[in-house]
Amino acid sequence: MAYINYTTKNLAIKIIYYGPGLSGKTTNLRFIYSKMDEDSRGDLICLETDIERTIFFDLLPIKAGMIRDFKIHFQLMTVPGQVFYEASRKSVLKGADGVIFVADSQIPLVDANLENFDGLRKNFLEQNVDLNFVPLVFQYNKRDLENLIPVETFNNLLNPRGLPHIESSAINGVGVFESLREIAKLTVPIVREKIFGEKRKPEEKPEEREKPEIKKEEKKEKKEEIEFAYKEKIAPIKITKVKFKSQRDIENEIDSLAQDFTGSPKK
Repeated sequence: MAYINYTTKNLAIKIIYYGPGLSGKTTNLRFIYSKMDEDSRGDLICLETDIERTIFFDLLPIKAGMIRDFKIHFQLMTVPGQVFYEASRKSVLKGADGVIFVADSQIPLVDANLENFDGLRKNFLEQNVDLNFVPLVFQYNKRDLENLIPVETFNNLLNPRGLPHIESSAINGVGVFESLREIAKLTVPIVREKIFGEKRKPEEKPEEREKPEIKKEEKKEKKEEIEFAYKEKIAPIKITKVKFKSQRDIENEIDSLAQDFTGSPKK
């Protein structure tokens, strides 16, 4: 659930990048961080424990857009890709407002993608959350390589509901901001409804997207899309690493960082 501070008029939306190990989750965040002006992003932070020294996620708040007179921040986080770190992934998913599932397009990793997506669904169910009601965008990454899983196959296996999907090459920055914009468009109306009671417009059916009158409506709605003021020049990346004794300490730090950014009082 989004963090909100009525005094400072700040609202933070939590977005999780989820997927197999080495699929490109952290690469997405590193690219976004490198293209943002310093005054529109926070620190890129790696949280780790002694036991899980290879496991980390990045906290990257991005200022973008307004809901009423509240300034929106997107807090972007990665989760460990390895299945044996399930506890870490569950903790990061708590309170997620939206998910970008980063799939590895290489043919040998079909099973890894399926296993991770099934884990995403199960981890949400353990928190009494149905993935069908969580804003979700698929990013089919590494499309710059050879021997790739066809997009049609990806959609049949992972995305039969026809949710937004982006072909990407995160290491080259292709499809990175497009994925971020898609999840922003999905999460903001839901947060607006949950917090302020503003009703969302009904989602259009896939077949309706081809109708001329629907296209006209889409053109009108583009004015409301959230944009990210990124720069052409890539900035140096500085990662702040913080060590903790346990995963519980990391969970507490996530909450603390979110509250710091919105200006909320700490508990």
